[in-house]
Amino acid sequence: MRTEAEIRMKGMKALIASLGIVDAEKFIALIHREPFDYTEWQKTLWEGMSVEQISQMAMKNHDKKQRVKVRNEISGALPRGNQPDCEQALPAV
Repeated sequence: MRTEAEIRMKGMKALIASLGIVDAEKFIALIHREPFDYTEWQKTLWEGMSVEQISQMAMKNHDKKQRVKVRNEISGALPRGNQPDCEQALPAV
């Protein structure tokens, strides 16, 4: 089980990776400023989508994460400056 500090750190890294540092900070400010009910949000998150559509989205996301993991493993295993062009080596989503 992760500690609160680990969850917080991983969450911030995910926000920064997805939004960039400036928009990640804006997002945090927005969350603090406006009340957010996660339970209510979840009720409408997948509204109008079939189980098959949600499953396809999940599989695409999983495949993308696997490619990123492999890309990171390749980059970490090679000396700096010798990384292959992973964008060409691995198919895009």
